[in-house]
Amino acid sequence: MKLQMTGRIAVGTLAVVAALGLSACGSGDKPGASKTTSAGTTSESGSSVTAPPVPSVAELNQELQQVLDPNTPDSTKVEYLEGGQAALAKDPDMIKKLTEAYQQNNATITVTDVTSLGDQLTATANAVINGGAPNVLQVPFVAEDGKWKLQKSWACAGLTNLGQTSPACS
Repeated sequence: MKLQMTGRIAVGTLAVVAALGLSACGSGDKPGASKTTSAGTTSESGSSVTAPPVPSVAELNQELQQVLDPNTPDSTKVEYLEGGQAALAKDPDMIKKLTEAYQQNNATITVTDVTSLGDQLTATANAVINGGAPNVLQVPFVAEDGKWKLQKSWACAGLTNLGQTSPACS
């Protein structure tokens, strides 16, 4: 029973950390690379936003490696979380908790597909923990400030799955 719970915690950790890395997509606009499906869409806050270009699988994997690098400052990583600066102000250790869990579980993540939904994006990824069987993840993103950012509620659910709480999620 304890082994099953540990596995679920590890998968939850991996999913959240992966999402933080994946959310870095779309920050490097390239001429002619735009796959934007909607010129003006409405976000949860009700304001009109223009969706950034849809990133490629290779771009997401490259960004993922950077974000999961312990040498990348948390202040950079949090730029790719919906409402990230406010979250960091409420809980400066939120990103650190997730990155450490990724390392402790010897996790690897590989993006396999990207699906644009207008002002939302879903990345499909394979996550492997401690050399086990791959788990398929669906990671949701929203357009915010000209970038694709990890949906905050999804990140908070991942923290909950880890048995942790964060003031940033209240």
